[in-house]
Amino acid sequence: MKSTYLRWAAFFFALFHIYCNVFASISELWLSAIHFGGFCAICALMSNEGEEIARDSIHYWVNIGIALIAVTTSAYLILFENALYARETEYILSDYIFSLIAVGLAIEFTRRTTGWFMPVLILVSLSYILFLGRYISGVFAFPGLSLETVLYRSFFTSEGMFGLTAQISSTFVFMFIIFGSFLLRSGAGDFIVRLAQCLAGRFTGGAGLVAVVGSGLMGSVSGSAVANTVSTGVITIPMMKQSGFQGRFSAGVVAAASTGGALMPPVMGAGAFVLASYTQISYLTIIAASALPAVLYFLTVSYFVRIEAKRLGLNPTHTADSESMSDVLKEGWHFIIPMAILVGFLVSGRTPTTSAAFAILSVIGASWISSKPMKPWDIFDAVVDGVKTMVSTALLLVAVGIIINVVTTTGVGNAFSLMIVEWAQGSLLITLILVALASLVLGMGLPVTASYIVLATLSAPLIFDLISQTQLLEALQAGDLPSNVVAVLGLFGGDPVIALQEMPLEMKQQIRQEMIEPEVLTGMLLSAHLIIFWLSQDSNVTPPVCLASFAAAGIAGTRPMATGLTSWKVAKGLYLVPVLFAYSPLISGTWPERIEVFIWSCLGLYAMAGLLQWHLESKINLIIAGLLVVCAVLLMWTPFPIYYHIAGAAILVSIVWFQSRSQKLANTAGT
Repeated sequence: MKSTYLRWAAFFFALFHIYCNVFASISELWLSAIHFGGFCAICALMSNEGEEIARDSIHYWVNIGIALIAVTTSAYLILFENALYARETEYILSDYIFSLIAVGLAIEFTRRTTGWFMPVLILVSLSYILFLGRYISGVFAFPGLSLETVLYRSFFTSEGMFGLTAQISSTFVFMFIIFGSFLLRSGAGDFIVRLAQCLAGRFTGGAGLVAVVGSGLMGSVSGSAVANTVSTGVITIPMMKQSGFQGRFSAGVVAAASTGGALMPPVMGAGAFVLASYTQISYLTIIAASALPAVLYFLTVSYFVRIEAKRLGLNPTHTADSESMSDVLKEGWHFIIPMAILVGFLVSGRTPTTSAAFAILSVIGASWISSKPMKPWDIFDAVVDGVKTMVSTALLLVAVGIIINVVTTTGVGNAFSLMIVEWAQGSLLITLILVALASLVLGMGLPVTASYIVLATLSAPLIFDLISQTQLLEALQAGDLPSNVVAVLGLFGGDPVIALQEMPLEMKQQIRQEMIEPEVLTGMLLSAHLIIFWLSQDSNVTPPVCLASFAAAGIAGTRPMATGLTSWKVAKGLYLVPVLFAYSPLISGTWPERIEVFIWSCLGLYAMAGLLQWHLESKINLIIAGLLVVCAVLLMWTPFPIYYHIAGAAILVSIVWFQSRSQKLANTAGT
C-alpha cells in the first residue's frame, strides 16, 4: 500500500475488526458483510497502485467505482435485511441486483488474488445448483433450484458467502495475521533466523537446516506459507546457495519448510480455525495433537537436506566466529513473551480472538524492554502490513462459502463419499490414496484453505467412518449391547459385519456414539480432518499454482515450475505422516502411545527420505533400496510388535554404519 489515504483506511478498518472481536457484540452476518465489502474495496484500490495504471486511465476510475459498489453492497445487506424478512424473504428487483453484484464481486476478486481456477469452480457450482444438475444422471443428479433461492442462500444467510468461513476470516484469522505482522515488524524474523543458525548451523547441511528450523519457528507465529517463504527465504536461500546447495534445491527446501509452518502450533493458519469450527473440537486440543506430527514433517525435510549435503560433500556452516546461543537469547529473549502469553491465554480457556489481542499488546510491551522499542509509526505499519497480507485470504474465505453452500444443499458431499466407497471397496488405504489424488488435483488450482474446505466437506465423514470401523466392530462383537443397538443390528440380520457395511452413515454415527468413548471418537474425528488438512497443504508446493514455491523461486532466481517440482518432492511428509494418523494412535492415542509412534517414525521417515533421494550416507543400490523399504515398513506399521520395530531400527543403523565406513575408507584411499 502506497497511498496515505488507503493506508489510513486500512488502519481504521483493522481497528474496527479488533474492536468488534474483543469488545463489541455485532451480528456475525453484518460483520462478515463489512469484512467482505471492506477488503473488496481495499483490493480494488490497491490495484490502482500498479505502475501500469495511470491516474487518468479508465482502469483507475473503474477500480474506484468497484470499491464504492462493494461498500454499497455490504451496506445494502445491513440496511435492508429486516425489510426482506418483513416480506417473508420474497425478492424484489433491488435484492436481485445487489445479490448478483455480491456474487460477481466474489468471483472477480478471487480471480484477481488467486487466478482463474477458483472463479471457474464457483461458476460451475452455481451452474450445477441452478440447472446443470438436472442433465446429470446417477448419484450426482440434482433437479435444480430457482435463482431467487440460490441468491438468497448465497447473500442473505449464514449458509453462503457470509457463512462459517467468512465468520472465521473476520475473527480468528484476521486477529492472528495481525499478531504475526506485529511480530515481524518488531524484529522477530531476524531473531528466529539467528536462533536457527545457532541450533542447526553446526550439523551437516547446516545452512539448509537453518532454513528448515527458521521456517518452522516463523511458521509457528505467522501460519502463512508465503509469508514464511518471503520473510526467511531472503536470508536462508542465499545462505544455502553460498554453502554449496543448488539454487533450485535451496528454494524447494525453503518452500517446503515454509509450508510446514502452517502445521506448527500454536498458529496453524486459516485452515486450523476452519477445522476447529467444523469439528467443534477446541483449538487447544488441535494444537496439542498437532505438535508431534509437525516435528515429524520438519524432520522429513531436514532428512532431505542432510542427504543432499552428504551427496554434495558439504560441511557445517557453524564456525568459531558464529554467534553463541546465549548471546542470541540474551538479545532476543523478549520475543518469547508474546508466544508464552498467547499459549497461556489459550490454555486458560480464553477465546482465540481475545488471546490474539493480548498477544498483540504483549508484542508492543515486550519491545519496550529491548533495544528497539516499537514506536507509534511501527505499530501503524504493522497493522497496515497485516491488512495487506489478509486481503487474498479474506476474499477467498468469503467466496468459498458459495461452493460450500452448493455442496451442502445439493448433497454432492454424500454422493462423492458414495463414489469413493464404491471404488475403495471399504479399504481405508485406497480411500486415502483417492483423497490424496483429489487433493493433488485441487492443489493445482486452489489455495490451501479452499482445498481443505472442499475436501473436508466431501470426504471427512467417510474417512472418519473408516478409521473408527475396526474399533466399532470390536465393540459390537464383544456382546452385552444396549437394546437400541441390538434393534438396529436386527434390521440387517444381526450380523455386525454385514450391518456396518450396509447401514447409512447417519445410523452408523448414532451407534458409534453409543459404543465408543467420546474422547476416543474425538481423536478419530480429529485424525480424519487432520489427514485432509495435511494433504491440502500440498497446494503451496503443487504446480501450476504453488505460491510458496513461486515466491522462493523469485528469491533464488530459478525457474518457477522446476522449483515447484523440487519443493513438491521435498514436502512428501505431507503424504507420509497422514498415513500414521489413520493407522496409528499418533493423534487419537494416549501420550505414551503417541511418543512411541513418534520415535519409531523418526527412523522410518529417514529410510523413506533415502529412498526418494536414492542416497543415504552414499548412493544406494537396489539391494539397499529393498532393505530401506523393509526398514520403513517395520518401523512405521504400528500393529507390528515392538521387536519388529527394533529389527527395522537395527537394519537402518547397519546400513548407515556400513555406508559411512565405506565412504571413510574411500576418502582415505583417495588421499
